[in-house]
Amino acid sequence: MSRSPRPRSTGLVTAGVGVALLAAGCTAPADGTTGGAASPSPAPCTAVLPSDAFPADGVALGVNPDWGQETLAQFTEATQLAPAAAVSFSDVPMDDTDLQNVRAAAQQVAQAGGVLVLTLEPREGLAAVTDTVVADVVDLLAEINGTGVPVLLRFAHEMNGSWYAWGQQPAEYVETFRRVAAAVHADAPGTQTLWAPNYGGGYPFSGGEHEAQPGTPAFALLDTDGDGTLTGADDPYAPYYPGDDAVDWIGMSLYHWGEVYPWGEDVVPEPTKFVDQLTGTYAGTGGDDSALPDFAADYAQSRGKPLAIPETAAFVTAGADAATALAIKQAWWQQVLADDVHERVPALRLVNWFDWDKHETEVDGVVQWSLSGDPAVAEAFRADLPAWVHEAGDVTPCRP
Repeated sequence: MSRSPRPRSTGLVTAGVGVALLAAGCTAPADGTTGGAASPSPAPCTAVLPSDAFPADGVALGVNPDWGQETLAQFTEATQLAPAAAVSFSDVPMDDTDLQNVRAAAQQVAQAGGVLVLTLEPREGLAAVTDTVVADVVDLLAEINGTGVPVLLRFAHEMNGSWYAWGQQPAEYVETFRRVAAAVHADAPGTQTLWAPNYGGGYPFSGGEHEAQPGTPAFALLDTDGDGTLTGADDPYAPYYPGDDAVDWIGMSLYHWGEVYPWGEDVVPEPTKFVDQLTGTYAGTGGDDSALPDFAADYAQSRGKPLAIPETAAFVTAGADAATALAIKQAWWQQVLADDVHERVPALRLVNWFDWDKHETEVDGVVQWSLSGDPAVAEAFRADLPAWVHEAGDVTPCRP
């Protein structure tokens, strides 16, 4: 089983950032260089769609910053990497703090010249995402787009898991996603939707607080093979797919958590594990997932949609020595950004590294996911980047 980190706090992202600049209008340069000066007039540069902002060839490199601990500028200073995208998390409905955090994150992205990947988490359940809430979200997206920042909207990610309040409710999820997508497509001109389940190894992720129960409509929809039970033989993705008209980008949370559940050991990932999991051919020490669908082919390539890995990193315990940590992380990023992945999965356009060191409930301890925490790790990562991996300087976020 491989699952993403549990719910996390975004933290305030106002350090070093003038939030008022976004509302006042900031310039985001068309050449992708640093901008962000305040102006009393509307921004002269309007965001393009994310699929147009990233270079058509190769893969854009993004980051999930630990916003409570670092700004994008600090991440770049620590790693000498200028991410082409940055992920921000927010509850929805949003309160004033959520709005402040999203605006501040967008301002940092505007200054860096990239794309904002906004992840909305309906922690009060899908029923709380009313039409009024959706309208408020779209107004915010349009505001951000107007400052020259494209947005990839990842709504209610990992919906096939049992650990979130919106999980394993396929009918309600699809209906809500489609309402959000329709509003985005109508009124947020620089925003695209991103549908992103969790990797299906270990599905149906039994034991979570929100797992579908026998006898419910959700259980019946998820029992795709009709045998009356939910097992790994049931499709972990199809019941949750909102439709080609609603989905602009395809994505997946895909981490190296180790070899065998329960996690907790520092283990170098097997060769080709990443691409095997992404294409439904993995049969390794972590289990045989070769019966899973070919996610990249079935949902991205065959539908003509770009593919993103919104979250990825490699499991390293807080007690691991520096050499072990580097070996594990390097083995993983060398797979994720390998030439054969680029060739086998041509739809792959964006990869975001999860730059957090945080307590994980799965192992009841701190996991060192980050690149920025060790200069030697960051240096090795830079040295391994292929020429076809793009940073912020290659992004064209907006046009006059």
